[in-house]
Amino acid sequence: MNILFLSLIDFNSIEEKNIYTDLLREFRKHGHAIYIISPVEKRKNKKTRIIEEENAKILKIRIGNIQKTNSIEKGISMLMIESQYKAAIKKHLSTVKFDLVLYTTPPITIVNVVKFIKKRDNCLSYLLLKDIFPQNAVDLEILSPKGVKRLVCHHFRNVEKKLYSISDYIGCMSQANMDYILKHNPEIEPATVDICPNSVEVIDMSVDAETRKNIRDKYNIPLDKQVFVYGGNLGKPQGIDFMIECLKSQTNNEDIFFLIVGDGTEFGKIEAYINNDRPRNVRLMKKLPKKDYDMMVGTCDVGMIFLDHRFTIPNFPSRLLSYMQAKIPVLAVTDSNTDIGKVITSGGFGWWCRSDDINSFNMCIDLIKSFTKNEIEMYGINAYSFLKKEYDVKDTYKTIIEDL
Repeated sequence: MNILFLSLIDFNSIEEKNIYTDLLREFRKHGHAIYIISPVEKRKNKKTRIIEEENAKILKIRIGNIQKTNSIEKGISMLMIESQYKAAIKKHLSTVKFDLVLYTTPPITIVNVVKFIKKRDNCLSYLLLKDIFPQNAVDLEILSPKGVKRLVCHHFRNVEKKLYSISDYIGCMSQANMDYILKHNPEIEPATVDICPNSVEVIDMSVDAETRKNIRDKYNIPLDKQVFVYGGNLGKPQGIDFMIECLKSQTNNEDIFFLIVGDGTEFGKIEAYINNDRPRNVRLMKKLPKKDYDMMVGTCDVGMIFLDHRFTIPNFPSRLLSYMQAKIPVLAVTDSNTDIGKVITSGGFGWWCRSDDINSFNMCIDLIKSFTKNEIEMYGINAYSFLKKEYDVKDTYKTIIEDL
């Protein structure tokens, strides 16, 4: 088959390591030809171009700036993406007939691009549902179904429904994710919805004792403390105010160390807390290259996931997978609507508490502290075993092919 993957992720090679390129390489292994749409923001001063690789082509489309810019420029750039994508496909991929178009949320504003490809090539469409917008923005009070923001919210809800209606199949990240979509969109035919979780090419990213010491020395991470690492986006969805509250509650705990690695709109809040309070057991680092980050995670003891307690939609963050590959257990601090905590605890590789209950968080920390090093390592081994069983990209590929 000729596979077209629509994305808003800026990547330059199918050989990169992330949940999407891992899946696309799996398609390629089975003889499919891969075509990828990937944007490049105008700030990088590069023109639209095609990158050719083995049985794969990446059409890099020049778009406006959508990251690290003001809301007006971002809004205009997002509105233009559909027309820019369609024009580039017509110009550069006019002779290719696609059999399947894969796409993800976010964004939802690619409806017309998908419709165009389906009508032109009479192909199947498969939505990899990674976020539920606009409800996620409503939960965080960025949008509202009432007042002056009502019209904007109503518009995006209509776009969301259109995206579902043109999708022949919808792959959801978890059971709770699938249940939510079907409950709130009764017009969707249940037979077209399946669980198609975040997955990776499974690689053992654990480290030996010598590497652990060398990397901890390199990044000035104490070797004699139990290290809790959070890596990923530091934005509103992560409930950064509560994360800071958690860090403050453990200020005097000399047995543990918190390592926060990432970037995002709320990075400054954590930075301000550290500059003002000077906690001795917290370190904040900017986002690292993926290879360096994955290696560093393997030297830590427990991975952390944070989600804002106000979420009514069941998120399932992909950062879970990097912890599992590193063979470390996971502490999930989330809302009660996601089932990520249930998966972690029932799988025997971590712990869960609500992200509005500081006492429960501290109880989890105390419990984890009480385990021996060998017991913690067993939780990590369970994490890796669960990864191989449930989140191998080979199985995700099979799910998609069997759905078609």
